[in-house]
Amino acid sequence: MTTSTTSPARSPTAAISGASQARHARRSKRSIAAVSRMGILTVAAIYFLVPVYWLVIAATKSDGSLINSPALLLSRPQLFSNLRDLFSFENDIFVRWALNSVLYSVVGAGVGTIIAGMAGYYLAMFRFKGREVVFSIIIAGMLIPTTALALPLFLIFAKLHMADTYWAVFLSSIVSPFSLYVCRLSAQAFVPPELLEAGRIDGASDGRIFVSVSARLMFPGLATAFLTQFVSIWNNFLLPLVMLHSQNLYPLTLGLYTWNGTAVTDPLIQQDIIVGSLVSVVPLLIAFLFLQRYWRTGLAAGSVKG
Repeated sequence: MTTSTTSPARSPTAAISGASQARHARRSKRSIAAVSRMGILTVAAIYFLVPVYWLVIAATKSDGSLINSPALLLSRPQLFSNLRDLFSFENDIFVRWALNSVLYSVVGAGVGTIIAGMAGYYLAMFRFKGREVVFSIIIAGMLIPTTALALPLFLIFAKLHMADTYWAVFLSSIVSPFSLYVCRLSAQAFVPPELLEAGRIDGASDGRIFVSVSARLMFPGLATAFLTQFVSIWNNFLLPLVMLHSQNLYPLTLGLYTWNGTAVTDPLIQQDIIVGSLVSVVPLLIAFLFLQRYWRTGLAAGSVKG
């Protein structure tokens, strides 16, 4: 005769206690991960924002306070007086440099975005022989550093008698492989092929379809292309340094660089350099704040469709 033995059943209280401990352990892990992420982001924010904070504080100080007062503390702020001195220094040359930067950046980024938008739309929506080869060559252009192109571009424009002119900087800045890449992804993600067929059935030309409908759907990508190209042209230093010789044609980056070179012999100009650096950052912040809701969508366009 055989007897069977059964293990005692686990009590409901023990099961509930075990599940509660498991949930508590998961919550603890999530809390630790969240605190770690927050700590890393806080350190990164401090790393990037402290120089900006110092620039704002330093721009409000007088020449004496800039040297004698603590670097990160206010000391008799006189920002408006410093701005007045900056804009009136050397026959208002800073104003001329600022207008040059706006001209180079706004017009260059605007024309460059139109070119990139049309080219990216064509590469995304139309099939032709060698399309992928052309796109691969354009993408390869993103790998070429700007420093490698500065001297060849100068020699070309010098041969055309266009060096030391607005055109030398403008024409060299309007083509951006990255902007074209973003616009192609935007067209693939937001413009359905059926839209082109419907427009053609209605008798609209491809150009009219692009201007009236497709460009509006691609607006996040176009805004991203404009913002990235605007920032790139605004911060460009090497190309104007190579192309330009006349101070009246300088952008802010090159103008502030020339002032910095004279700060050794004229220490009083140091305050104008700091205030000018602060002023040069303001347009970038404005452009970012106005276009941020669009460029986020534009950068994510590639994840919608391959």
